[in-house]
Amino acid sequence: MTVPSCGQSSVALLVLVGAIGGTVRALMGILKYMEQNKRERKFRAGYLLFSVFVSAAIGAFAGALCEGSWKVAGFAGYAGTDFIESLYKIKKSQGLET
Repeated sequence: MTVPSCGQSSVALLVLVGAIGGTVRALMGILKYMEQNKRERKFRAGYLLFSVFVSAAIGAFAGALCEGSWKVAGFAGYAGTDFIESLYKIKKSQGLET
């Protein structure tokens, strides 16, 4: 098995598309939160930036594994961030240190 190679512009594209996927997911989460918590509208910009950064990395990695597929990168950026956020919520609800 060989690891597919991506040119520099391809990697940049995968990072960008992964970040876009993560941004879409984050914006949907923010809208959902704002709708459910109409009294307390607390926005954490650091959390948003971290989420987009992680989704960019996940998207680039997944896209590179799938021979530079930008579609996979976008989906992985979207779904990967959701997966990590779900793990965080589970850990927090169990009372474990974050």
